[in-house]
Amino acid sequence: MSADIINRAGESFSAEDEQLILDSIRSWLDRDVKDKVMALEAADEYPHEMVEQMKELGLFGAMIPAEYGGLALPASTYAKIVTTISEVWMSLTGIFNSHLIMCAAVARFGTEEQKRKFLPRFATGEIRGGLALTEPGCGTDLQAIRMTAVRDGDNYIINGTKTWISNGIEGSCFALLVKTDTDAEPRHSGMSLFLAEKGDGFTVSKKLKKIGYKGIDSAELVFDNYVVPADRLIGGEEGSGFHHTVGGLELGRINVAARGVGLANAALREATAYSQVRETMGKPICQHQAIQLKLGDMATRCEAAKLLTESAALAYDKGERCDMEAGMAKLFSSEAALKNAEECMRIFGGYGYSTEYPVERLYRDAPLMCIGEGTNEMQRIIIARQQIARNPT
Repeated sequence: MSADIINRAGESFSAEDEQLILDSIRSWLDRDVKDKVMALEAADEYPHEMVEQMKELGLFGAMIPAEYGGLALPASTYAKIVTTISEVWMSLTGIFNSHLIMCAAVARFGTEEQKRKFLPRFATGEIRGGLALTEPGCGTDLQAIRMTAVRDGDNYIINGTKTWISNGIEGSCFALLVKTDTDAEPRHSGMSLFLAEKGDGFTVSKKLKKIGYKGIDSAELVFDNYVVPADRLIGGEEGSGFHHTVGGLELGRINVAARGVGLANAALREATAYSQVRETMGKPICQHQAIQLKLGDMATRCEAAKLLTESAALAYDKGERCDMEAGMAKLFSSEAALKNAEECMRIFGGYGYSTEYPVERLYRDAPLMCIGEGTNEMQRIIIARQQIARNPT
């Protein structure tokens, strides 16, 4: 009998149950996804049918506590799901990942009223959305946001713009980071997080075009005197938004790391298969040392990325601070995905540059992993600071 897996709340989850879930995901991918990816990706078409199937699989409630209708999965199991899906089509993971970060903010920091009102509907996918942080002039430096929320009786009036928001078009509710005190010092003490449902004063100004990560919608959201009830302030107190957000980014970075593992694995799989059927100089190219060197490095990157991601997910499940571990996993896995995608294209040669094979999609999708959820440059700084803080002289 395999040892049980423990989630962040200390609840046990059997390895057998985890395997059943992963088997269900793989069956779904083989049956309903794999053969449709290239057409949907080429058309940059939102996969409505697949989203409905993800609802049935419970993915929108994957990490929501069971008492609110979710699966309460450990992060370690969730990361394996993300990796498995990313090996087939990484875009699908973005549809539920940003949504689950919003869910985690409510589950961890929301009032009991907020949890009971929103989490059950988040879990079923009835309400879907994501995290809205980035602004036209603000990305990694979250404290530089300019969106404001001004108290007006029992409401707040929100003004400003968010950009590069996943699920911005198809989603209906977003965890919105704003400034409730523009003069606060330090700056993060004046930031708050609201649940904002679409309505008057909340418009989607445009869909943003991308070189990769197709299918999922990325949009610019504009708030013009948008009125939100005061009871939608997550946690019920102003000034905690930055803390709530940073806590969610640990999970987001584990997700990006898991996506990187999936992309790296897919590139290795494609390169390994192709190298055994493509011949030059009278033999399969996998028998040439130049190709073997690439495959050896690619396989090593995959395994190292997987282990770093598992380590970060286990730390998250234990309730430990894991910004260093999540940063390491995100940094290494995303770079592994990028390098493996490039090496896969080199092994395929001219065919790697063709849209007839999935190689070019991996090559376009991988760079996003180095940028999303905090750039890799920022991850290096976080890792270094934690290395110093954890090892004082």
